Amino acid sequence: MRFIQIEDYDHTTMQLARPIYDRQKRILLAAGRTIHPKYLERIKQMNISTLIVEDAESHGITMDELLDMPTWMDAIEVVQKAYDLARQGKPLNVFDLQVTINKIILEVIRRKTIFLIPSSSVSEELKPYAHSVNVTLLALQTSKTLGYSNSQQRDLAMGSLLHDIGKVAGKDETLHPKKGFEIIRNNREISLLSAHVAFQHHERYDGSGYPRKLSSSEILEYPQICAVSNLYEHLVSSRKALPHLALEMIMSKNGIDFDPKIVQAFIESIPSYIPGAKVRLNNGQEAIVTRIKNNLHRPFVRLKSTGEEVDLSENLSMLISEIFSY
Repeated sequence: MRFIQIEDYDHTTMQLARPIYDRQKRILLAAGRTIHPKYLERIKQMNISTLIVEDAESHGITMDELLDMPTWMDAIEVVQKAYDLARQGKPLNVFDLQVTINKIILEVIRRKTIFLIPSSSVSEELKPYAHSVNVTLLALQTSKTLGYSNSQQRDLAMGSLLHDIGKVAGKDETLHPKKGFEIIRNNREISLLSAHVAFQHHERYDGSGYPRKLSSSEILEYPQICAVSNLYEHLVSSRKALPHLALEMIMSKNGIDFDPKIVQAFIESIPSYIPGAKVRLNNGQEAIVTRIKNNLHRPFVRLKSTGEEVDLSENLSMLISEIFSY
């Protein structure tokens, strides 16, 4: 199993490893199917740009840290409903959000780390909600490293799922944090800390953010976690950045946009390489990343020449020097 860009799909050698969903969140093509060229054009028209496939090269790669698609799609549906209710000025579906959060927390807890299903793998209409779910997964993974309690994780997750809900009020980017805060605060079942995730997630450590130009310790920890997670998800899904480059971008903003403590926790929580990524090692050999076990930044790889699997966390003289794809 591996991620590919849709333009790299080859129906003669690849089949879907995960379903493709339409705009109504119904299965358009099931796992195990090949994509006929006519269907491929339809999928491109939906602005789906990432596929999860299996081929001979990725055979045996299971990506156990990937959230299962039904759970992910259910979460997207609940977030979409919250946005729809906010547009109508109605109370949010708080109970449904809480149930979803409890499920997601359990999924994150039982995994060593989390691999994101890119928001670029769903139709344009669903991307904002997929983005919010992915930001929440990243935030929760970081919260494990920080030693958060279950109660803290629930408040962080609620704020992260709804961090962009203020965008229902209009297209002005600078207004949505305050509007989101107001929408969430009006639902008294939701913690005020969760509302501040929406209010402060565009503030920056050096005071250059918005809407209030808060800096350093003036910014609460939850929105700082959401801010780092938000940037990473945007980089890997919208800008198609490779995970290790997205992490490097975040490290470059250490102490400028983001609190060094949060950056360090994030780097310790999120892997540099995703199983299925094609790489070249410093000895010139080509390989494919197969799994993460002991070290998030030094995975197992399978050598293309021999099929041998090598644990880079044990073979310290071997390094990934180049990456060709996810």
